[in-house]
Amino acid sequence: MSHDIDYVEADDALSKIGRGDRVFVGSGASEPQYLVKKLMDLASGFYDTEIFHIQTLGVAAYTEEKFEDSFRHNAFFVDDNTREAVAEGRADYTPIFMRDIPKLFKTGRVPLDASLVQVSPPDKHGWMSLGIAVDIIKSAVENSKMVIAQVNPKMPRVHGDCFIHVDDVDHLVHHEEDLLEFDPVVSGDTAKEIAGNVSRLIEDGATIQIGYGAIPNAILEHLDVKEDLGVHTEMLSEELANLMERGIVTNQKKTIHKGKSIASFLMGTKKLYDFVDDNPGIELRPTDYTNDPFVIAKNHKMTAVNTALQVDLTGQVCADSLGYSFYSGIGGHADFMRGAGYADDGKSIIALSSTAQKGKVSRIVSSLNEGAGVVTTRGDVEYVVTEYGVAYLKGKNIRQRAMELINIAHPKFREELLKEAKEHHLVYQDQLLVLGEGGRYPEELETIKTINDKEYVFRPMKPTDDELLKDLFYSLSDESLYKRFMSARKDMPHDRRQDFVQINYNKEMAIVVIDQEIEGPDRMVGEADYRIKEGQNVAEISVMVRDEYQGMGIGTALVEYLTMIAKNQGLYGFTAEVLADNKKMLRVFEKMGYDIEKKRKYGEYELRMRFT
Repeated sequence: MSHDIDYVEADDALSKIGRGDRVFVGSGASEPQYLVKKLMDLASGFYDTEIFHIQTLGVAAYTEEKFEDSFRHNAFFVDDNTREAVAEGRADYTPIFMRDIPKLFKTGRVPLDASLVQVSPPDKHGWMSLGIAVDIIKSAVENSKMVIAQVNPKMPRVHGDCFIHVDDVDHLVHHEEDLLEFDPVVSGDTAKEIAGNVSRLIEDGATIQIGYGAIPNAILEHLDVKEDLGVHTEMLSEELANLMERGIVTNQKKTIHKGKSIASFLMGTKKLYDFVDDNPGIELRPTDYTNDPFVIAKNHKMTAVNTALQVDLTGQVCADSLGYSFYSGIGGHADFMRGAGYADDGKSIIALSSTAQKGKVSRIVSSLNEGAGVVTTRGDVEYVVTEYGVAYLKGKNIRQRAMELINIAHPKFREELLKEAKEHHLVYQDQLLVLGEGGRYPEELETIKTINDKEYVFRPMKPTDDELLKDLFYSLSDESLYKRFMSARKDMPHDRRQDFVQINYNKEMAIVVIDQEIEGPDRMVGEADYRIKEGQNVAEISVMVRDEYQGMGIGTALVEYLTMIAKNQGLYGFTAEVLADNKKMLRVFEKMGYDIEKKRKYGEYELRMRFT
């Protein structure tokens, strides 16, 4: 059944908007530019007209000072073209979760007199697609007293819960124009380093949500090695579409909407808009669905990655304001952080550069700036990632969190952060901070080794390994303690543990073995370290292994790995002091193939072992 379409002139349709009305404008790249420009042409006839939108890539002239008597903008998200007006008080900002905005319209808490939207041409049944943005638009359309739709032949017909019928539109205005485009942000070296750290956390078969900007773009560029990723996101970007075309995103492992990428809006170039046109593999849905944490949580291995402006040492995240100045908005940040946290094997990740203002200020701070808002609470944060590494906060106490975050802050701010942490009694007063080369953790030394058909993580010791080391130490029997330390001492207080966990990777190395294949938290099952002797090309080596893991080859694997590292560092050999009755340790050294000199002194051997 065909429908006769009656188009009207924009001026005639817009003249139906009354003084003091509340008007919604379509979002992002889907803004009906023609209608908005015409509205500005008619500005002299409007008084105190309130304009709502999330954000726009296009014109926002209604925020200009000259239109102050005609229009008042109310933003659900602050962007480049509205930030100044909000900061100067000429426009308003409503902080709200993206999932809850449609409810404002449905319940009438934000009554809408008119909605200006952009749609694809109607099909033979009279249905029009909202195209590249559904987000809060569908709810606005369904709950407005009047709907004015700009029919644009260049708007792609996108699938999903995004169709409106011509009978539900009061005025149709035909106008063809290019859609607004969003060029991908070029990723710099810092963003690429952050992306490398984040990509290691994203598993094959994960369903992902990643925002937009330099860091998210870099992360997506690092996912080429992944397999069978799925997409459930707020914004579908050009980089995500590229992963679909390359077969990295298949959506075949998704728990819900298998085979389909789910989003609420798109921003990109014409290439992206052509890709989604009539593409059944992509569905757009309103934010009260896409951003519902309980819907998000249905995705197994849901992995949400979002950026931030600041993170304090307790794990509070500010993502919408710089002090009292509103920079962006809550958006879907908290929705996806919480939803991923609810999901089976889900991960919530905050990714940010360690500094801002060209390195002048740290983004890891002892406390958020005065006036700054908490978008994601310390209880919702799991991973925080900078170019200096990954901090895992879930289930960690404040002291552990503070040290995790200081460890990934920029090296030049770490001492000050530690000082402030001590002043606020967040960490031990005797906490030390020793930096390796440039403060860089040697992540390239992290590896998986299989011993007796079981996989173990071998990696360098971190300052945040204090609790794992304490657990390892107190698991040792009196005999093992005596053989390792040649002392009857049975305690390992915090100040003593500092000598183990604070590693200057230029002058020493400590490798730990982690058993992750056990119930409960990870377990440190072994540790070996060497310390270079001043003015010499040799280092003293020590090893300890949990009693129940002894005799399984872990000690041998530790010494082999430390030998390789020491050789690469240019060392000639190791020295060691070993009790004469510590036969197991002596055998480990003997089977390494070293050129060994033994010197017995009382009940112990002094060993000099030259690499061959």
